[in-house]
Amino acid sequence: MRITSEYVGQIGRLSRLALTDAEKERLTTHLNAILAHFERLQELDTTQVPPTAHSIPMENVFRDDTPRPGLTPAEATAAAPESAEDMFVGPRIVET
Repeated sequence: MRITSEYVGQIGRLSRLALTDAEKERLTTHLNAILAHFERLQELDTTQVPPTAHSIPMENVFRDDTPRPGLTPAEATAAAPESAEDMFVGPRIVET
């Protein structure tokens, strides 16, 4: 597939870009070069390559998720500006 200057202009209009003729020609050249690289990749024999999600092996770097004791309600609200019955108290935001 070859990309034409008209096609680049159409995509530019859809993208709300005001492209000059020089920009259209430059983009056409660059996009066709990119497509040529992909065409070369299509020539490779990949029948012996297994499908992968990543090109290199990935391993989980996170620590195990083990339960630990948490704060009690009294400890959690100890530094709060205002608390009542082990709950945070904030300004009322619902008007009645």
